[in-house]
Amino acid sequence: MDIENLILKKLRENKKIKATDIVKAAGFSRAYINRFFQKLKDEGKIILVGKANKACYVLADKKTVSRAKNSILSIRKILQNKNLSEDLVLNEIKRDTGIFLNLPKNVSDIISYSFSEMLNNAIEHSRSLKIEIQIQRQASQISFIVRDWGIGIFNNIMRKRKLKDEFEAIQDLLKGKQTTLPKEHTGEGVFFTSKIADLLVIQSSAKKLIFNNVLDDIFIREAKQTKGTKVSFAISVKSKTALSNVFKNYSEGAFTFNKTITRVSLYKLDSVFISRSQARRILSGLEKFKKIVLDFKGVDTVGQAFADEIFRVWQNRHPGIGIEHINTNENIAFMIKRASAKSR
Repeated sequence: MDIENLILKKLRENKKIKATDIVKAAGFSRAYINRFFQKLKDEGKIILVGKANKACYVLADKKTVSRAKNSILSIRKILQNKNLSEDLVLNEIKRDTGIFLNLPKNVSDIISYSFSEMLNNAIEHSRSLKIEIQIQRQASQISFIVRDWGIGIFNNIMRKRKLKDEFEAIQDLLKGKQTTLPKEHTGEGVFFTSKIADLLVIQSSAKKLIFNNVLDDIFIREAKQTKGTKVSFAISVKSKTALSNVFKNYSEGAFTFNKTITRVSLYKLDSVFISRSQARRILSGLEKFKKIVLDFKGVDTVGQAFADEIFRVWQNRHPGIGIEHINTNENIAFMIKRASAKSR
């Protein structure tokens, strides 16, 4: 029996087949049949698309490959975190599925960047032995999940920066440009990903940090106790967001990251803001930036010492850094104006 011709005949008839189809038709062992599939692959006559139970062979022409990939719009894998490279994982997804086929370039760029950054964070920071990835393309959106079972992002920040609880870790994360591995990372990944997603959810310990750019807001919610970190990302396939524009908005010159907006709802961190120690905690690490925007949404009042530490003491220490404030009521605006006047 001419196994090679049988494979090619079946492919012309059915567009795609699996090795088991030929095993059943020919009656030979799978190992024997696989030799012919491999030979046809080496000769460039067929290719394998998809993974695991979704894997199938198709004829190696552009139209057939595209049709086969378009039927594979989701993937889930458990990766062993040993010599793992995020770019190779992404390239494999692009090669074996239709998730990225015919996507608008801006959306493709955003998914590529965000997925790579979140997977790299899990690889480098989590200390997890395995990492789960899921990507799914639907009619209206593309979403992905990166899940590990390691130390947990909030716990990691707490330990490395000697913070007292998850709220302080979340606040530190929200500043942007913060990293627990400063020699290897700039700390930009989560910051930029939070700006380009329609929805980004970071779940760890018993907290969820939610960036909802459709509502233009950030939320912190209680969650089921989670070991490690679970990152969920979603964006509309019709999104008009351009990655390059987001970079430019928070960069200067050669894309040096130098500006951030701290928009965590401060009232969720402390009931009142009165002390210098609270101010120092909020400002910790922000000397790296050229501009800071502090959001007082939901805060009723601040103490003289708190305002003085930020708008006089810290500002005098860092005169080249601009501090703006938004969503301040009359009481807070008065305290800030009073402290700022003393700094002149």
